Amino acid sequence: MAESLDFESLVAGYYEPLYQFAFSLTRDEADACDLVQQTFCIWANKGHQLRDLTKVKTWLFTTLHREFLGARRKRVRFPQVELENASAELPVVPPPTGSRVDAARVLVLLAQLDEVYQAPIALFYLQDYSYNEIAAILEVPLGTVKSRLSRGLGHLYQLLTGEKIGTPKQTNL
Repeated sequence: MAESLDFESLVAGYYEPLYQFAFSLTRDEADACDLVQQTFCIWANKGHQLRDLTKVKTWLFTTLHREFLGARRKRVRFPQVELENASAELPVVPPPTGSRVDAARVLVLLAQLDEVYQAPIALFYLQDYSYNEIAAILEVPLGTVKSRLSRGLGHLYQLLTGEKIGTPKQTNL
């Protein structure tokens, strides 16, 4: 029976009943068509795994139903909302400080940093070197590079904004 069951005859034989079932579930023509198409796509990829070809109809209907349930779960978890209607719910994100400051000022302030911090920041942000490459150039451990980058950026931020970055409080654990 495997040789007599080609894809075109399968579609011709089961498209209409699958569509009717899908339409009864979705109540929308486009969604029903999508479900049927997805079902046949899954058959094209996995249908060869079906051992008893007398159960093709059951397999197709079961697959369609599972796809419907999966799409419905996805729609519940991630509802579609028009952006205009959701604008009040969106967080206000101020532009990053870096985009408000011109490059010349940043370079002037970078020159004011301690030399220990200047080199890693310049190599990373201006020359696009990786952490490992910077460690090799400066002949320091990788952790030192990361630490100097972090601290140097903190000092640079303080110079740019005038705000101090809070240091984590030590706890006695």
